[in-house]
Amino acid sequence: MDKPHKKLIAWQKCMDLVVFKYEITENFPRIETYGLVSQMHRAAISALSDIAEAAADRSSIQFRNLLSVAIGSLNEFNSQIEMAFRIGYLNRRYHD
Repeated sequence: MDKPHKKLIAWQKCMDLVVFKYEITENFPRIETYGLVSQMHRAAISALSDIAEAAADRSSIQFRNLLSVAIGSLNEFNSQIEMAFRIGYLNRRYHD
C-alpha cells in the first residue's frame, strides 16, 4: 500500500532535493564532509522526514507545526546553498 506522504507534492519535491544535495556536494572539498555537507544533508533529510510525519494521520495543528518545521529546514538548506556559492563551492547555475 502506498504511504500517504508519497502523494504529497511537497514530499516528492523534498525527495528530489535530497537527491540534488548528493549531486551538488559530490565535489565539495573533503574538509567539508563533516561540516557544510553534513549540515546540508541534515537539513534536507529533516524537511523530508517532517513532511512524511505530517502526513501520518496528524491533527491539523500537528500537521501545520510539522510543515512549519520543514519550512525552517528548507530555509536552512537555502542558506547553506548561498554559503556554498559565496565561498566558491557552487557556481551560478545552482544559486538562482
